[in-house]
Amino acid sequence: MIRVKRGNVARKRRKNILKLAKGFRGSHSSLFRTAKQQVLKSLRYSYVGRKNKKRDYRRLWIVRINAALIPFGLTYSQFICGLKKSHIGLNRKMLGQIAVVDNNAFEQLINITK
Repeated sequence: MIRVKRGNVARKRRKNILKLAKGFRGSHSSLFRTAKQQVLKSLRYSYVGRKNKKRDYRRLWIVRINAALIPFGLTYSQFICGLKKSHIGLNRKMLGQIAVVDNNAFEQLINITK
């Protein structure tokens, strides 16, 4: 059988894993076996985190809109229903930004929806 020297390939593989593990705490960043496990776990977390980020931002925008509606005695669901009936196609991100930055414009939107 032919002898196969894996020195370069194995070293490159280990270096890539350790490069991904840079910044991890303790031996997770320096020992190959633990670093490999931690890198796999962190990649899985990052995949899930990209999905959760969308949910979290949508939740934040809804909270901002709802907080801006409280002084006007209007609920979030009533406001969104009013926007749909008056054919205003602003998404929640824009509505949340308007609620935080420009109170006058948001108040006009509320008057339209009432």
